[in-house]
Amino acid sequence: MKTHELELIVNGERFEIRVTARETLLQVLRERLDATEVKNGCGKGDCGACTVLLGGVPVNSCLTLALQAKGKEVTTLRGLGDEGNPHPLQRSFVEKGAAQCGFCTPGQILSAKALLDRNPKPTRWEIREAISGNLCRCTGYNKIVEAIEAITQ
Repeated sequence: MKTHELELIVNGERFEIRVTARETLLQVLRERLDATEVKNGCGKGDCGACTVLLGGVPVNSCLTLALQAKGKEVTTLRGLGDEGNPHPLQRSFVEKGAAQCGFCTPGQILSAKALLDRNPKPTRWEIREAISGNLCRCTGYNKIVEAIEAITQ
């Protein structure tokens, strides 16, 4: 199978890899770059567990071909902050109890980050709309919305 040279910029770090035209961004991130914070949920774009920011826009990495990321910054949860220096959204999710099992949390936080980057004072409805592509089976969304709202006050 033919491969293509691809330069990826993930969380500010450059990677040069060879990919096939059919490889998804999710496959490359998890299997080649060990970005296990990007979750493989449904594989059909329904759950949002694989959400990453591609050029600042939230995308389902299971539906995005790796070649589509060429020349664009890919941000995963690790790109926002870490245990020693968490992003305010990460801190708020912990403080508000919005990170239950944690499976949807990376996608929820990245969707929220994209919203707050374009609209620092969203309404509750705008927050719900922004995270509508991210399924959570644990919290019922109230704690997630509250965690995002806490950042805007």
